[in-house]
Amino acid sequence: MKKLLTIVLLLVAFSIQAQDSTEALPKIGTITGNVLDATLNQPLPYVNIIVKDTNNKLITGGITNDNGQFEVNQIPAGSSIVSIEYLGFLPQTKTIVISKSNRTIDLGTINLEEASTSLDEVTIVAETSTIQQKVDRKVITVGKDLQTAGPTASDIMNNIPSVNVDQQTGNISLRGNENVRVMVDGKLSNVPIAQLLKQIPSTSIKSIELITNPSAKYNPEGMSGIINIKLHKNTQLGFNGNLNLGLTKEVYAKFNSSIDLNYRNGKFNFYGNYGNNIGKYDNFGFINQFNDNSSQDFQFFNNNKSHLYKIGVDYYLDEKNTLSFFTNQNIYDGKGQGKTFLFYPNQNVQSQIFDNISDNTSGQYNLVYKHEFDNEDETLDIEFDYNDFSQNEIANFNYINFTFPEDYQDNVDTKREQTTINIDYVKPINEKTKLEFGAEARLFNTDLGYNSTGQTFSSNGNIIPTPSTAFDYKRDIYSAYITFGKTINDKWSYQVGARAEQVDVEATAFNSFADGTSEVIPFTNNYFQVYPSAFITYTASEKNSYQVSLSRRVDRPGLQQVNPIREWSTPRVSSFGNTQLQPQFTNSAEANYTRQLNKGSITAGVFYRVIEDNISRFVYIDRTDISAGNSILSYDNFDNTSAFGLELSSNYRPTKWWNFNTSFDLYSQSQTGITEFIDNPDLNSATVNDIKTQTTEVENLVWNFRMFNNFKATKQLSFSVFAMYRGEEQGVQFLRKPMYFVNTGIRYSFLEENKATISFNYNDIFNTMRFEFESDTPYPSVGQFNWESNTWNIALSYRFGGGKYRALQRKQRDDNESSGSGGFI
Repeated sequence: MKKLLTIVLLLVAFSIQAQDSTEALPKIGTITGNVLDATLNQPLPYVNIIVKDTNNKLITGGITNDNGQFEVNQIPAGSSIVSIEYLGFLPQTKTIVISKSNRTIDLGTINLEEASTSLDEVTIVAETSTIQQKVDRKVITVGKDLQTAGPTASDIMNNIPSVNVDQQTGNISLRGNENVRVMVDGKLSNVPIAQLLKQIPSTSIKSIELITNPSAKYNPEGMSGIINIKLHKNTQLGFNGNLNLGLTKEVYAKFNSSIDLNYRNGKFNFYGNYGNNIGKYDNFGFINQFNDNSSQDFQFFNNNKSHLYKIGVDYYLDEKNTLSFFTNQNIYDGKGQGKTFLFYPNQNVQSQIFDNISDNTSGQYNLVYKHEFDNEDETLDIEFDYNDFSQNEIANFNYINFTFPEDYQDNVDTKREQTTINIDYVKPINEKTKLEFGAEARLFNTDLGYNSTGQTFSSNGNIIPTPSTAFDYKRDIYSAYITFGKTINDKWSYQVGARAEQVDVEATAFNSFADGTSEVIPFTNNYFQVYPSAFITYTASEKNSYQVSLSRRVDRPGLQQVNPIREWSTPRVSSFGNTQLQPQFTNSAEANYTRQLNKGSITAGVFYRVIEDNISRFVYIDRTDISAGNSILSYDNFDNTSAFGLELSSNYRPTKWWNFNTSFDLYSQSQTGITEFIDNPDLNSATVNDIKTQTTEVENLVWNFRMFNNFKATKQLSFSVFAMYRGEEQGVQFLRKPMYFVNTGIRYSFLEENKATISFNYNDIFNTMRFEFESDTPYPSVGQFNWESNTWNIALSYRFGGGKYRALQRKQRDDNESSGSGGFI
């Protein structure tokens, strides 16, 4: 670690010394002037004034004020080129010569004429979304049509091929599996993914990448791959920004807003943004259990407030060296209330009243040094990233008509830290051959403290106070990778690589009992693995391309999956993690075909994967009081499973006024697991000896379909209709029923250059979206959960500023922590 930091400091120091000869010239010059709209003869504010040398290298710049006037200082002696640029207007260039006798140059009045090009050619966001299959990923470019689907990233994710968002928990899945890594601009984040996605405005998203079979360059977590959300970069010179406001409502109102600001002048680029998501949420559901004819009705209410801040700066030392720093800060305040009513035949209704207060803060600090060699494709990147997260949660449980348990309170404190140090080097050997290698250290540490005023059963059946628990979890990962790529005859290309990792896991659960005794439960899991990958691409023609890939990946248990502290509890179900959970490994093969059409494209793909030690939800019988018929919800490693499937996706424009994106995926999965049941018809007399296990084998065939239509009435007005069907899915313990919904939207752009957009969308117009399931083990039951899906939303977006420059291209990193929490599956 110390050696790595020393290398970083030496490289930064060297780059500061390596300034080019332009820096040595005395900066004695000043230019002034005034910019007018040639048609209206009115001043133009925020026009970009760009000063470059004769080699077209950026020296400095500025912007005009509200009166169209500008003054740019510190221009080097000698010849320079001044460019006057404004979005939607034809640029002008002027050559100046600064000398000791001519230090100040007045360019006078500059009249800019409107560009004759069409509006679409200068619009920052494309009108329609597109789908493109690349060598190792599928790229969905988010256009204005897709933005109409909802105000946040979470809202539009269900419109993406092969992606689903669990509306109850916010968990995201790819190809039917939640073991997927989610990145935002390739950066790590300690903010829970479900919470973070609701913070990102849909208008801020440039594209979404589905990396279903990642190469060895990427961290190997995620059975079904990586989802990378790429945001619009700060590509504006001068001052610019974007403002978004949104309101969503069915039962309760939910507000979201954000503002993005950027200012660049010369070698510095400053940027910042603020976003919030404030709202109340209503959820309800039921579970009917047939072994004792009982029923549970649930009512949940949440009042959440989240604020996300980001501030950053890029410093362009020279044309080849860049330093960049940013920090993200997130503040979350959540309040929850819940009521559970438990019905038994011929008995009084029992009820649990629950309230929860959860406050968390998180911070991210990211420093990057980037060096470009004489060949701009040869690069060195060094990155340091630090995250911290802290949360305090207080939950109160009150019971009516229960003999046990009594009222109690739970307190959980969480502190989490994550540090990443990474080095990447890209070396083009020639125009058709490229070598990449790098190394990384990821250090993850979590401390949880739990205490409760409640009671539980001891091993001999006596009621005792709930023990306090301290859980310390530490995981360090050290890795290195190498990839080699080559193009042959401009039609064939291949890439092979491998990533080697050493993982060290240490965990300790420390339980303190009321009688002064304690127990320590240690857990270690150290292992070394190599993750190979291979890609072959054949471009038969401009319209036809083929790609085949192989890879090995891992899913390490997430914190909530191993946390022994109770996550949540109802009168009949409690959720705990499993400290003995092992990682699962996945071997994947995939083939894709892309056909470019005159009015769109179509992509077809097939995949096959084998999962070792499959991690899944596991429901087992609560042994503290068997006659009560209660269950424990946790995780376990099941036998190896396999899955294969196919995907079809297309974007097509039949007419000038209608375009659509559509996708279909079908996959088959076989799974074997062990389930529990009580072999005694009289539950009241059942004992531990009546608990039996059985091996369950499941063959599953699931299909999903989605279609997004956009209808353009005028250049400013468009309409959209989105429909999705998610097929029935059989798990080892649950049968999830099908679900479907239809959304509609309307969008109108206005003001000069259509800088403002207002949209209205009505979601789940038939009110059909709900989660339904059936289960036979450990108890025969059916259930259903509903949420506010039948909502309307109105959103306003306004952008300002203009001009472009080449922004710093950052390396892509992926989040290595799975969420593994919430919900029943």
